[in-house]
Amino acid sequence: MYEQQQEHGEQEQTASASAPAVRPLDGFTVGVTAARRAEELGALLERRGAQVLHAPALRIVPLPDDTELLAVTRDLIGHPPDVVVATTAIGFRGWVEAAEGWGLGEALLDRLTGVELLARGPKVRGAIRAAGLTEKWSPASESMAEVLDRLLAEGVSGRRVAVQLHGEPLPGFVEALRAGGAEVIGVPVYRWMPPEDIGPVDRLLDAVLARGLDAVTFTSAPAAASLLRRAGERGIREEVLAALRQEVLTVCVGPVTAIPLEAEDIPTLQPERFRLGPLVQLLCRELPSRVRPLPVAGQRLEIRGHAVVVDGALRPVPPAGMALLRTLARRPGWVVSRADLLRALPGAGSDEHAVETAMARLRVALGAPKLIQTVVKRGYRLSLDPHADTDKYSGE
Repeated sequence: MYEQQQEHGEQEQTASASAPAVRPLDGFTVGVTAARRAEELGALLERRGAQVLHAPALRIVPLPDDTELLAVTRDLIGHPPDVVVATTAIGFRGWVEAAEGWGLGEALLDRLTGVELLARGPKVRGAIRAAGLTEKWSPASESMAEVLDRLLAEGVSGRRVAVQLHGEPLPGFVEALRAGGAEVIGVPVYRWMPPEDIGPVDRLLDAVLARGLDAVTFTSAPAAASLLRRAGERGIREEVLAALRQEVLTVCVGPVTAIPLEAEDIPTLQPERFRLGPLVQLLCRELPSRVRPLPVAGQRLEIRGHAVVVDGALRPVPPAGMALLRTLARRPGWVVSRADLLRALPGAGSDEHAVETAMARLRVALGAPKLIQTVVKRGYRLSLDPHADTDKYSGE
């Protein structure tokens, strides 16, 4: 008997060793609404196992085509500001490059050389220095609030302050400067417009409604506002809000991005550092932590978005099988009737034979038929281990 047990244990170890390690986001689907750096974010997520649904909620007006930015640039060259606040590295670089394309690059740099140039953080500071300029000051915190405090402490009455906008609201910043007596000129280094192809956005909204997404990521406030606006145009705003408030995790790159969502009472998560890498790391911690491990038939079962992890091995499961498994997992160990399971199947109709077919395919996908027990004339149940704490897994 001992030899048989030892052999069984060795077989399990061999199987476990041969199975590829489960990555943090394996089995999860994540929506990406970014227009800028969407490929970079998608690649980071996919590298960690996620399926990614790309749906740029906005498009950026190319800077060389932006007549509003051209007019502001000419105005600042002709009527120099006292202070220029640079908020993003890509925005500042883009502004200088666009000016060069218009034949105004040298004049703009000459003008910026003679002003008080403030950089919001180290990336912006690097962009300023790459242009041959030197910033007067930059906060260690990368906080616009700290920039505002410094300006107000210096006094802004009668001063002309140019603020490089970056497509997101700066709540209270411009208003506070104007209340202090400053003339504020916004520099719109890139502007947002609705996407030319709205199809991907609609598919993302449909996936949110169907709970086919485990999380949605936002890297700009305008993208969040645009997604909710499109939901309103389709007449599904309240349903989308309900999904984002409950089942679908909403992750923002920072607190400013979260403003349109939190205004609708949608809970959001944000990384401590407002960057794509920390955002992905946050998802890698948060999504797996929301999965309830179930001790079933001597094995550990984790039900993820579109896949199941059985004893550390990832098992892709078709949508019908996931629907059945989620229904069984709501009351682990309890018998669920075929009629109830039929109602859970997407588009199954009224034939209970569809449950048997989907169940057979589910067992094959799991690779462990004993995880689900058939209870004759009653239905099916997850084979919850007899000594498991059923209250812990009941979902009540």
